[in-house]
Amino acid sequence: MAKDLKVRSKSEGTVTCDSEAESLKDYWIPDYILLHESKVEKPSYVPASPVIVFINSRSGGQLGGELLLSYQTLLNKNQVFDLNKDAPDKVLHQLFLNLEKHKRNEDSFASEIQKRLRVIVAGGDGTAGWILGVISDLHLSQPPPVATVPLGTGNNLPFAFGWGKKNPGTDLESVKMFLNLVKDAKEMKVDSWHVLMKMRVPRKDGSCDPIAPLELPHSLHAVHRVPQSNPLDEEEYHTFRGGFWNYFSMGMDAQVSYAFHAERKLHPEKFKNQSANHNAYAKLTCSQGWFWASLSHPSSWNIAQLAKVSIMKKPGQWEVLSIPPTIRSIICLNLPSFSGGLNPWGIPSRRRLRVKEWTPPYVDDGFLEVVGFRNAWHGAVLYAPSGHGTRLAQARGIRFEFHKGAADHTFMRMDGEPWKQPLPTKDENESVVIEISRFGQVSMLATGENPSKSVNDPLTPRTPSKDSEYDSDEEELEEIPEDRKKLGAAASFKLPEDFNLSQVS
Repeated sequence: MAKDLKVRSKSEGTVTCDSEAESLKDYWIPDYILLHESKVEKPSYVPASPVIVFINSRSGGQLGGELLLSYQTLLNKNQVFDLNKDAPDKVLHQLFLNLEKHKRNEDSFASEIQKRLRVIVAGGDGTAGWILGVISDLHLSQPPPVATVPLGTGNNLPFAFGWGKKNPGTDLESVKMFLNLVKDAKEMKVDSWHVLMKMRVPRKDGSCDPIAPLELPHSLHAVHRVPQSNPLDEEEYHTFRGGFWNYFSMGMDAQVSYAFHAERKLHPEKFKNQSANHNAYAKLTCSQGWFWASLSHPSSWNIAQLAKVSIMKKPGQWEVLSIPPTIRSIICLNLPSFSGGLNPWGIPSRRRLRVKEWTPPYVDDGFLEVVGFRNAWHGAVLYAPSGHGTRLAQARGIRFEFHKGAADHTFMRMDGEPWKQPLPTKDENESVVIEISRFGQVSMLATGENPSKSVNDPLTPRTPSKDSEYDSDEEELEEIPEDRKKLGAAASFKLPEDFNLSQVS
């Protein structure tokens, strides 16, 4: 079937399909759309759901490679890309250049391909975030919606939109079923969140890039320096930017994730499947003492002692967020899916929403839900039907300010990609500032029953049901207003050109 279905090369100059391939013609893109200077040969049938497929062949143990082979067998090999070989920014840039060229020649087929185009991403949450960043960077008037194949460990993004959290089947029939779901999936707009970080790092021969031992995730990269008054300073302030679509977190959860990634980098042979990865996560959580955090970790690691946290409830109006002193992990949620599909925010009662002036969480409302956890036992309550963390705020933006203190580092994570963040240690005037603000939206594909809700969907309930439980265990939090100027948001989520894909989930 693969031989019959495959669009033949330019030298053969023909397109053939057999009856067995009829069900796949809805996803097929011919070579003249994909390849530069390819001979124009228009099929008689316009595909209902043409797809571009990106697969991280190193994700999911051997599953990534198997999935790559299945997609290349069923579709035109030129519309299926291995992210270990093909840079997605170059692929999509060339594709849309080709489409625009054919549209200028009044090619109606090319116009329909662009209107109906959908992107499939197979990998972990880090891989999905990478592709979403690339699409955002293209600044398209009509960006293609994205479906995510759960090929990582947590798979929070796929779960949030109904694609599941277990690694998928890689055989031909499983891939056909997934393609059918993609064709019938509905589009959802999702807020994009921009991260801007200013910190002092050592110089590197005039480059914007930091030098070792600073290791930031691939979703953050240097953009420019902020000049200091003393030109003889051996260190300067750098600005880094990036983006996320699911969550940003800091504290104990990020530390466990960082240890997991470090161990996987050292011993990749131990992390061959999703079950082994989950077991490793559980062992690391126990070995690091997060179930007994108050006994095994210093109070200087508590969020309230690490950082001054401010939130923006209304545009331009910043307020200091009061954080309980026992909180050791803080999570800024955009989607109701964290740590393998759990929902730290839960469903607040009607009374809680009214008292706090909160709204039900939506993925496209311009708000982040901010949640805190005391220890791993506190996180374990998420497995209960009505479990949730300590709800701290809903915010249009959030800012973390770090000054010299007892801790010289903390751990952070964005969409599954963790890093060890250095903190100021030399003088009182040194600081690290991280600001999160909304920056546009992307289009995701959702299928079946999924936890993500849109503010524009008339079928989405805007208030909890009458029998929702009253949250009696939360404190009333004092909020102190403060006037501070935003750092501002950069114009794109462009990722570094020289990163190592093996470090992306």
